[in-house]
Amino acid sequence: MRLPAWLAQHLAALRAVLVFTVVLGLAYPLLLVGVGKIPGLSDKAQGSMITVGSSLIGQSFTDADGNPIPKYFQSRPSNAGDGYDPTSTGASNLGPESVVDTLSDDPDTVSQSLLTQVCERSAAVGKLEGVDGSRPYCTADGVGAVLAVFHSDGFTGPITRVVSVNQTGAPFVATYQGVTVESAKNDEDYRALGGVITPIRGDAPATPIVPADAITASGSGLDPHISPAYAALQAPRIARERGLDLTRVQELIDENTTGRALGFLGEPGVDVLALNLALDGK
Repeated sequence: MRLPAWLAQHLAALRAVLVFTVVLGLAYPLLLVGVGKIPGLSDKAQGSMITVGSSLIGQSFTDADGNPIPKYFQSRPSNAGDGYDPTSTGASNLGPESVVDTLSDDPDTVSQSLLTQVCERSAAVGKLEGVDGSRPYCTADGVGAVLAVFHSDGFTGPITRVVSVNQTGAPFVATYQGVTVESAKNDEDYRALGGVITPIRGDAPATPIVPADAITASGSGLDPHISPAYAALQAPRIARERGLDLTRVQELIDENTTGRALGFLGEPGVDVLALNLALDGK
């Protein structure tokens, strides 16, 4: 018996729903679960979770006051929320031209330039590791060494005034081309006033001891890896704090170092979380 057209159409739609429910709602998810059990993929399918977090997301090894715990390798800085927050992943979005701090009496508007962040972090790492943390264009107290230079004719002519734009205390240099350097004042925009922003290189070594990844955050803010150079810089402190032989610490670094992807992409990296767990014997 021939069914009415409208009923035949509804039955066809019902069959399609049942078929796609079985294929996409049951068979496909079960297939992906099976793929996720394949050796080498199972850890990633389960989110790489371990007892203290995820091996794919970095974390801070600091005390309640935010100070580095000396017996642990330190991760690279993070701008994701309060640090390594996967719900706030992101970078600072500051670029190479960010060299002037925002100084203000209002704490909500105060902000550091990328240069000062780099200088401050480098000085702190140098102090922690007992090495020279100086960098080009940084002052000894860890801010950007930047002057606003005022000329009589705008950008040319004799210099009439010089301001150390990132320092409200004593300037990092007393004079610049014979002109006394002033301290900055809060809420003053010296660029808008006509000053030529002039970074001063200083006498820091061309190749700083503190590696770049120790003072700059990753784009995601979640990267758990540091460079082998930064790990090597921290190794003497770890050996001293834990009473280990430096050779053994270096062996652990090597064991937790991943090579370049496909042998040529990217750079080798040391997984800080895995390395610290290895130090703790976990």
